[in-house]
Amino acid sequence: MRKFLTALIVIPAFLLLVTFAVANRHFVTVSFDPLVSSDPSFAVTMPLFLLLILVAAIGVFVGGLAVWFGQRHWRRAARRHEADARAVRVELAGLQAHATAAKAESQRLPAPSGLYGPIGRDKQRATL
Repeated sequence: MRKFLTALIVIPAFLLLVTFAVANRHFVTVSFDPLVSSDPSFAVTMPLFLLLILVAAIGVFVGGLAVWFGQRHWRRAARRHEADARAVRVELAGLQAHATAAKAESQRLPAPSGLYGPIGRDKQRATL
């Protein structure tokens, strides 16, 4: 289903891109010299569709970088929470092992004893 939806979006987008490229084949000159417009020292001549596609790709890349840098706080928090969760899981496993051992120890039968504790001793464990 996912591949079908991807194809449903990608194929029309590709057809639009091809139609745009065929309709805008004429060449334009892009100058990067703001002082001399008649004879620029650095200029590039390319088809208009290529220029627009490059500008869009650069915009997507710069936007992605901006979002990535903007989300660094959330990524850092996620790493910190993951480390905390890992530490708590280790602590929980240790506590469960300790509780299991304590439960097994408490299920042992107590030693036979008299009214006040072990036979032959009173409450303060003094010999009778």
